[in-house]
Amino acid sequence: MHGFDSMLRGHTVSVTHANKRYGQYAALDDVNLEIMAGRFLVLLGPSGSGKTTLARCIAGVERLHEGRISIAGTVVDDGRRQLPPERRDLAMLFQDYALWPHLTAVGNVEYALRRRHLARVEAHRRALQALEQVGLESLGDRYPHQLSGGEQQRVGLARAVVARPGLLLFDEPLSNLDADLRERLRVQIATLVRDSGATVVYITHDQAEAFALADDIAVLHQGKVVQLGTPEDVYAKPATLFVARFTGAAGELPGSVVALDGTHVIVQVQGLRLRARNSGALAVDSVARVLVRPAGTRIVADDRPDESALRGTIIDVAYRGRGYDHVFRCDAGILTGIFASSRWSRGSNVGVSIDPDSCIAYPPAPCAAIDEVEGQTPLGIPTVETGVLDVVGTGLIGHETV
Repeated sequence: MHGFDSMLRGHTVSVTHANKRYGQYAALDDVNLEIMAGRFLVLLGPSGSGKTTLARCIAGVERLHEGRISIAGTVVDDGRRQLPPERRDLAMLFQDYALWPHLTAVGNVEYALRRRHLARVEAHRRALQALEQVGLESLGDRYPHQLSGGEQQRVGLARAVVARPGLLLFDEPLSNLDADLRERLRVQIATLVRDSGATVVYITHDQAEAFALADDIAVLHQGKVVQLGTPEDVYAKPATLFVARFTGAAGELPGSVVALDGTHVIVQVQGLRLRARNSGALAVDSVARVLVRPAGTRIVADDRPDESALRGTIIDVAYRGRGYDHVFRCDAGILTGIFASSRWSRGSNVGVSIDPDSCIAYPPAPCAAIDEVEGQTPLGIPTVETGVLDVVGTGLIGHETV
């Protein structure tokens, strides 16, 4: 086995045929994943998809039932033997901050260096330097209850990176923050961890956050990795209807395939023939659902003939600063997020033209996971996302367990 020595370089993480069950429920179902050293991987999926379970198994908080996880070439879990978290050269940043209430901000950051056997003066210097990196150098003597939520999360970020681990795990760290602070801290996380050279595994259910942060995205659904790729590939070439839906759609339009056209199909929708990319599973006369991306839509005036436009009504409009998002209803269904620089009033009769390369035709398939109750699996079993306090209870911060 190889020893851990981060040297400001990230670790390769390999997950092979990983299975994890809670009773009869498979939280992880034959998961295979290779995370290259120094890459920023986002685990994206709805509640109950298995993303937090996977991160907890990588961290050593949960044990696999079958399969294997290795970090930097060292097998840390093979379903029988498990290397404890403090020997995996990793740090984890939590959703609810997980700061020690009896320690100051600088004390919390120094704690991550406790097992490094650094001189007190050196540990203090590095802790202050880490706080400076997150813009909190003047608040080092404050206790967690004296800090705002965003400040507490930045202390947690400083604590995670100060010991320079080879692997950083983030469990929805921005979900408790307001929108403006979430965006600013997202940029800070991206900059700081990339400068550190660590490999990153970041959990979120927020598609925009995933696309903004990731080098690679692994989309999870019902305990399986259903697609792994760059943000561009996941968005432009979704592997399944679930991935397409979960990564952002204006809506879906039912129809039937009337012709094949190379990599595209012609689908009859509401008396209109729409050209859409073929998901690869459609033939002439088959029933299809045309998933439409918001960016591929354009509103046209109803009095201007456009043979490629659906006809319908604007039923809602929202100002977005740079312009307006509209909700459009036609006989075939509803499309949301249709952008225009000028406002179309509610009740306006308009057309919506659709770019053929911004819509994808799929066979119809159920996708109940997106409609699941937050914090529940399809069987009603509480998801691991709701059990963050169990993680905190292990004291898994920096390289230390308590």
